[in-house]
Amino acid sequence: MALLRAVTRNISENLLAARSASVPALSYHEKVIDHFENPRNVGSLNKTDKNVGTGLVGAPACGDVMKLQIKVDDDGTIIDAKFKTFGCGSAIASSSLATEWVKGKNIDEALKLKNTDIAKELSLPPVKLHCSMLAEDAIKAALSDYRIKQNEAKKAKAESENK
Repeated sequence: MALLRAVTRNISENLLAARSASVPALSYHEKVIDHFENPRNVGSLNKTDKNVGTGLVGAPACGDVMKLQIKVDDDGTIIDAKFKTFGCGSAIASSSLATEWVKGKNIDEALKLKNTDIAKELSLPPVKLHCSMLAEDAIKAALSDYRIKQNEAKKAKAESENK
């Protein structure tokens, strides 16, 4: 019985060593790990608020889904940002970083944020670049939603003044 356990243990150890040698491990950069373990700005804003824009984007190929919201003051400055992301560590880190970066920017400055900047900051490997692309798309979608709400509010105000 002891011989059987020793042989089984030896086979298991050899299989583990062979598997780890043939399957490369994906190691995340420390910034990705930091944003994953300590995500910033997780949560939601009131989506019915006319000063809140909501962007919801997804990547069907990998299943990542990202919701990013911004709150804009009357001067056009983003004063708050929140996110909820269901996906891998890189998607969560990209969302977290995006919310940090948009805060304090005006809407035109926020539109200039690029996925390549996010990917570079997080040192994302090529296989994870779609995560930073989702973050850029989420920012653009949130800004678009905000602008649509603002235009609708202006139209409603003009119509009420004309009555």
